[in-house]
Amino acid sequence: MSGIKLIVGLGNPGDKYEATRHNAGFWFVNQIAAQTNTKMALDAKFFGVIGKLKQDTLLLMPTTFMNSSGKAVAALANYYKILPKEILVTHDELDLPAGSAKLKFGGGHGGHNGLRDIHAALGTADYWRLRLGIDHPGPSSPNKANEVVNYVLKAPNKTENDALQASIHAACGVVDLLLKGEFESAMLKLHTK
Repeated sequence: MSGIKLIVGLGNPGDKYEATRHNAGFWFVNQIAAQTNTKMALDAKFFGVIGKLKQDTLLLMPTTFMNSSGKAVAALANYYKILPKEILVTHDELDLPAGSAKLKFGGGHGGHNGLRDIHAALGTADYWRLRLGIDHPGPSSPNKANEVVNYVLKAPNKTENDALQASIHAACGVVDLLLKGEFESAMLKLHTK
């Protein structure tokens, strides 16, 4: 089975958003880059910051805002002829507790605007996701949408941040398996920690 050729971290560009929960995908890609000494550089034609891992796998952090993430993913995938099933998109996940990291193939976007845009740009939902739990702001209320926006655009507290960093560290530990296409092994290792 073909392994992952493109690892995408979702987030919003700029210092204002750097420490927010919504940028968990960026944190993951930055961690991989740091651990592998991969040089990341802005590439305007692909609307993102890009690096090249071993085995020709690319790292991408779109410089578009979250709601337009598909533009960068599709541009890179089309240029390098990377199939959707060879793409891993890493993103914050409200439906998982902080400290939890889950791999998944395909499925809906769950209201995540970055995934929604990638679905549209690729024309399919059949790509891999690494869901980094950030917890949920709480029970729904009449202003639920506003609460969620405010929550994801704020920095996690110290306990949440420590849990999130631990999940990112654990997820980095399965990257080699993902590059080799050993998805079952990667899920087993990540989901049974």
